[in-house]
This record gives sequence, C-alpha cells and structure tokens, in this order.
Amino acid sequence: MRVDLLSREYPPEVYGGAGVHVEYLARELRGLADARVRCFGASRPEHGVDAYRVPAGLEAANAALQVLGVDLEMAAGCEGADLVHSHTWYANFAGHVAKMLYGTPHVVTTHSLEPLRPWKAEQLGGGYTLSSWAERSALADADAIIAVSEGMRRDVLASYPEIAAEKVSVIHNGIDTGEYTPDHDTGVLVKHGIDVGRPYVVFVGRITRQKGLVHLLHAARDFHPDAQLVLCAGAPDTPEIAAEVTALVRGLDREGVIWISEMLPRSEVIQILTHATVFVCPSVYEPMGIVNLEAMACETAVVATATGGIPEVVDDDSTGLLVPIAQSAADGTPDDPGRFAADLAAQVNRLLADPALAAEMGRAGRVRAVEHFSWERIAERTMDLYRSVLRP
Repeated sequence: MRVDLLSREYPPEVYGGAGVHVEYLARELRGLADARVRCFGASRPEHGVDAYRVPAGLEAANAALQVLGVDLEMAAGCEGADLVHSHTWYANFAGHVAKMLYGTPHVVTTHSLEPLRPWKAEQLGGGYTLSSWAERSALADADAIIAVSEGMRRDVLASYPEIAAEKVSVIHNGIDTGEYTPDHDTGVLVKHGIDVGRPYVVFVGRITRQKGLVHLLHAARDFHPDAQLVLCAGAPDTPEIAAEVTALVRGLDREGVIWISEMLPRSEVIQILTHATVFVCPSVYEPMGIVNLEAMACETAVVATATGGIPEVVDDDSTGLLVPIAQSAADGTPDDPGRFAADLAAQVNRLLADPALAAEMGRAGRVRAVEHFSWERIAERTMDLYRSVLRP
C-alpha cells in the first residue's frame, strides 16, 4: 500500500505539534507500508520525502493563496498513491484535489480547526476566509477523519454538523519516550543562563493567541519570587502579539526571567524540560497538546488549561494540575482573564511550594506517557483505519 502523507511541516522545518506528529507517524508507518511524505519548504535529503516551494508568481501573494498554490503542486505529485493522508488546513486542500483528480481516498487528521481560531483573521486577513473554505471542503468530502482527542472529535462535529459522526475516529497523538527521556546534565541550562540551583517554571510554544502566553505572563506576576521563569517562545504570529508579549516580559517585576526566542534543538528542550519544577501549558485552544506529553516523558509535572484534549493527556492531581477556564467568546478568550491568570498562578505555586509532590507527579507522568501514547500503537491504529477506507 502506498500512502502519501501531506503536511506543511516536516523536519527540519517543524514549529508545531502537527509537524512532530507527521515526523513520528511517517517513521512508524514505513515499517508497515510504502509511506511517502510531501511537505512545504526546502528540499529534504531523506528518501521518500518531496518538498514544494511557493510557485513563481505567488511570492508576494496573501499567505493563504501561497498555501493553495503549493497544495496544487503537491496534489499533482500524489498520482499513483493508494491513499492520501493530509494534516492541517495547510495540506487538506492538496488531499482534496488529489481525491478529485485521481479518485484517491483521502484521510484527514484534524490537529486544529479554523472556526475555532478566529484570531487568525488578524494574521491572514481575507486569507482566513480561504483557509476556512479549504478546510471545510476537505473535511466534508474526506473518506475518514481522525481527531487527535475526544475533545477534538466533539469540536469537529460541532463546527461541521454536516459531517456524519461515524466518519470521525479518535487516534491520539503520541510521544517517543526513548527520545523524550530525562536528561540530568546541566550544560544547556548554563548555556542559556538558567540558574541550576533555583527552581523554575517553563513554557515551550509559539507566540500565538492559541497558546495563551499572554495569560501566563499575567500569572507570572504572582509566582513565588524564588522561582525563575523560562520562556522557550518564538515565531510570533503577528508584530502586534510580539510587541504585546515583549511589553509584558519587560513589565515583570521579578528576577530570573529567561526568554529564549530562537528555535532550540530538541535535545536542548529535553534538558530544559527535565530540570523544570513545573511545565505550564496555558493554551486557550488545544486539541491535544503534544508538548504536555513531552514534558511528562521528561518526568516534569504539568500545569495546564482544562480545555480541548488536554484533560485526556494530563491526569489531574496525578500527573499534573488542571486549571479551569470559562470561555464563551469565539476567539477562546477567558470570560474572566484575571481569574484565569490567578488560578494559573495558584496551581503553579502549589507545586513550587511542594517539590516532592511535583517530582511525584513527574514520575507518574512518564509512566502514563510510556503506557498510553506510544507511536508504534498509533501507527497500527492508523493502518487499521486505512484498511477500512480501502476495503471494498
């Protein structure tokens, strides 16, 4: 069986959870099928991986239009595949076109949904209408849809009521616990100016409304003064949110704030996660959140928003602490941002004040990651879904 995996991201150009997902899924599927990858960006030396750049003439076009241009070239390369499997709206249109052009069955994995990310209109302008149209068209016509959590499945059915419930299956994201394992060396910490002798709270993620960094920075005003705050945060969506985050960081009246804006090698992130007392995921929208699994695999306690698929990953009061959030606005903004920030701070401070509890939760988190989220099992379940789609 030849399966073409379609994705904007693929190593080394990975900036989010979808790219991590495709990387590890492709690795496992290659032992089960002829799995090929089609992605955006510069050429990759890896066998079976084809990359596509923005077509000539679209370099100055709206970003969403550039994506659709890449998708058309990607779809042309899918000729001969038995099945195409697209990830995120960036590649959904390529899978949709391949199905129309060649009759190839199309499976979609939903890592997020455009209707639940209205702040992207700030980033894309009219391109947000295009991205929403591309996603809706692809999902409506897909042969099967994979949701990365039960929460994501509920969101798919609520956002697109025309989609039959039986077409949407849940296959969680996974974690390579052989790679994501505690690293007790300290060279990376010293390199980035993190005081090895002081506890610290860490955030890892892009600077986007979705990831809730602004709320974390408000909460950080009330973190225990002995704790450092390490922000592995870059790739801002817009100049406006970059400026807002910069102002909030500068306004923190505390010592030990370390902001690492460049994309770090995975090995460095693992060491930083390992030594953290608490990893914080303050997302206002998160279908699952692979980064929570990464922290858990490094034996680090997690404080995370009780939204989307996060409660399916973080076992409250066992592997971490969940923070409730009330949301009625379409953009996911907390109904009471002050309360949300205060609750974040309270849960973080609970673990900072009890390092033994934090360590216990960290150990439980690794056990949970190993036992429930292996990529081998996820690839097997994905192959089962492929076979059900191809079965006459």
